[in-house]
Amino acid sequence: MKPLILISNDDGYDMPGINYLASVARQWGDVIVVAPDGPRSGASLSVTFQRPLSARIVRQETGLTVYACNGTPTDCVKLAISQFCPRRPDLVLGGINHGDNSAVNVHYSGTMGVVIEGCLKGIPSVGFSYCSHSMDIDFQPMRPYIDKVLEYVLAHGLPQGVCLNVNAPDANHYRGMKLCSMGSGLWKNELACMDHPRGGKYYWLVGEFDAETRDTPSSDFRCLKEGYITITPTKTDVTAWEAMNELAGLQIEAGG
Repeated sequence: MKPLILISNDDGYDMPGINYLASVARQWGDVIVVAPDGPRSGASLSVTFQRPLSARIVRQETGLTVYACNGTPTDCVKLAISQFCPRRPDLVLGGINHGDNSAVNVHYSGTMGVVIEGCLKGIPSVGFSYCSHSMDIDFQPMRPYIDKVLEYVLAHGLPQGVCLNVNAPDANHYRGMKLCSMGSGLWKNELACMDHPRGGKYYWLVGEFDAETRDTPSSDFRCLKEGYITITPTKTDVTAWEAMNELAGLQIEAGG
């Protein structure tokens, strides 16, 4: 039996990135795509409670079914596994995202929301992102690296509670692929204030990312700048174990 691969994203089901990833994944198994019916960038792990979810089939052929869903990326994974997958997926993929998901951006990313949701369900999960928002990206240079990752994860799985965040520079060729730590940084000048034509002010999310100069040579943000595809192992357990002893004074033992 072929592996079953579930794919979603946060850009929308009809974007070039997700369609390219689905075409590659079909060489490795049967593919089900359940993705938002429009842009959901920045959705992270958000889920929908205020309205019902719906989905429709927009493409169906041998080894591939594509659904468009009115929910978030995380909704798409939940809905797919609950209703549309004939069995438990062997692999969950997010992307290929149009835009960088390195460094602290992983916390905002709807693409990584897909991946983390898959990981929380105990399924090996990988997110792919490309550091450009262009609609004319040539993803072909990524192909051997995507194949390498899919081959490895399908053969070996991933450690419990660990998923992969893969980012590719905007380039026609790469120096290789590196395991990297998550870079640090800060979004600045995040909101633009504008005058509304009907009076008052409104605000538009813009911003610019400032990478920390203390980033180590092995950080994903640094390695992307050097022309490498980066793989950052990402944990779902966010406990700060190293702070336990320092914060021990907060503990209280109730009297007998």
